[in-house]
Amino acid sequence: MKITAKMVKELREITAAGMMDCKKALTEKEGNMEAAIDYLREKGMAKAAKKAGRVAAEGMIFDGISEDAKTAIVLEFNSETDFVTKNDEFIQFGKNAVKLALENGVKTVEELKALEINGETIETLLTNLIAKIGENMNLRRLETVTTEGFVTTYNHMGGKLGVIIEMTGEATEVNVEKAKGIAMHVAAMDPGYLCPEQVTTEDLKKEMEIARVQLLEEGKPEKIIDNILKGKERKFYEESCLVKQVYVRAENKETVEKFAGDITVKGFSRFKVGEGIEKKEEDFAAEVAAQLNA
Repeated sequence: MKITAKMVKELREITAAGMMDCKKALTEKEGNMEAAIDYLREKGMAKAAKKAGRVAAEGMIFDGISEDAKTAIVLEFNSETDFVTKNDEFIQFGKNAVKLALENGVKTVEELKALEINGETIETLLTNLIAKIGENMNLRRLETVTTEGFVTTYNHMGGKLGVIIEMTGEATEVNVEKAKGIAMHVAAMDPGYLCPEQVTTEDLKKEMEIARVQLLEEGKPEKIIDNILKGKERKFYEESCLVKQVYVRAENKETVEKFAGDITVKGFSRFKVGEGIEKKEEDFAAEVAAQLNA
């Protein structure tokens, strides 16, 4: 299979590995992207790759919470350029969309687009806004969380990242403050799972297979590898599962689970602008040539 510059660029964006390493990995694995990621990790050339690591589109994340703190919504509203996200009409449209979604118990983007304001659907109003501003825009995705406990949200980097945290207990001032702290932790640490129980057998097996190859590459004796892998498994849970991670603001290395105390994290959602959307291609061929010449 021919390995293209586009494939190499995509692998670099996911793994942050060197260009030539990415090309070699793709060649070794005959263009299989997932296998190439694993190859780079096994060789110690890449960190754990995020499945949706290609951040490309511009836009903003909007969020909202119901008055009783039982329901929260996070919405991604995309634009072609970051310049448009500073537009007052763009910002107001996003705020209105979230408010309307909360008021109507919306669960999907399609339901949101069908809602009406003064006799016109959200979809029609969006079309009109696109025509007025002269740039394509898209209500890309939303998530609604409703709970018997309470929810809170956190919005970071001027709307580039949004988090919903679902907790047990009552929405007291102390509990909400804790929940907001945990939401900030999620924004910063990007956990892959809530708790060890959420890690699938397949995911864990894959991580341990990669760790085994790494240990063999390091020259560790086969007879002690299984014992080392037990520690690797524990470390994987501590790094990947929210409740087992060390809370980012902790001074005594307490976990998120211990920081939460009497209340429990039931779930979380983390939206980052442009996750999984590929940006317009730059002149990557010129970049490759420049690196080769250097």
